[in-house]
Amino acid sequence: MTTYNHHPPRLLADIGGTNARFALELGPHRFTAVLVLACNAYAGLYEAVRAYLESDTVRQAYPAIAQAPIRHAAIAIANPVDGDLVSMTNHHWEFSVNQLRDRLGLQTLVVVNDFTALAMALPYLQPEEKVQVGGGQAQAQRVIGLIGPGTGLGVSAIIPAGKQWVPLSSEGGHVSFSPVDAEELQLLQEVWREFPHVSAERLISGMGIELIYRTLCRLQEKTDVVELPAAEISRQALDGSCPVCQKTIAHFCAMLGTVAGNLAITLGATGGVYIGGGIVPRLGELFAHSAFRQRFEAKGRFVNYLAQIPTFVITAEYPAFLGVSAILTERLPDIAC
Repeated sequence: MTTYNHHPPRLLADIGGTNARFALELGPHRFTAVLVLACNAYAGLYEAVRAYLESDTVRQAYPAIAQAPIRHAAIAIANPVDGDLVSMTNHHWEFSVNQLRDRLGLQTLVVVNDFTALAMALPYLQPEEKVQVGGGQAQAQRVIGLIGPGTGLGVSAIIPAGKQWVPLSSEGGHVSFSPVDAEELQLLQEVWREFPHVSAERLISGMGIELIYRTLCRLQEKTDVVELPAAEISRQALDGSCPVCQKTIAHFCAMLGTVAGNLAITLGATGGVYIGGGIVPRLGELFAHSAFRQRFEAKGRFVNYLAQIPTFVITAEYPAFLGVSAILTERLPDIAC
């Protein structure tokens, strides 16, 4: 017979601009019934949550859901969360947190930025759920930075506060992009023709990979250009079949190194800097051998300071669930965890 440490199990979700990931938490870090739904398949978040709760996946994992429905839930979402109304930046969903809670029949609904949740997951990652790139040694009880390109560019951090961690809410992906050499300046000047403000996210993200590729093709005056999605550009870079794709990913990795180094200096993140998001983990050795780490450290007089800060790629499949679980537990201190 299935036993539950949470009475009943808790609903967790990680909502991105492309996919919505759901899970039930049966006990501390015991995730089951994981299901990934395409956001575009549903009119709104309510419809996606209902589809998940009514799925065979959930009914098999938690047969008692009809008699003991889910009462507590936490959602990480790829968007600023400031107040009751949430309107997604990279998707059309918009909702009221209070109305969503009531429509779903929940007692508790916590909604936080997805990178705030991911930051809270960092202390719980196991050694096999991260890969270090470059040197450095993390200092205990120091600030840990987080950055991750996916649909957009997420930025966060956690700050030690006694025996707990305090997550930092940030929209650091929207800082202005800054080139570091003549080739990046040429790229930026070309991109300015499309966008008067070029943020870091504009180039260091899925849409950024596509934009870099298009821009490089224009600069090389290619006449037979076929627009490619980010996943295909990455694939052709990995298999070496397209020099422009290889150059695109090389620029992407180097730019990410510069912005990650900026984050480390700004926060004093001597506890390490972690790379999340859906793109970098798929690049594997290509990322490890890219200019990322060299650019991370390339800060003039502060090169030795940054050389001591380790950088890690998060390889856990669903790390945000760890973070939203921790945040929900803090909000519900009287519930068995």
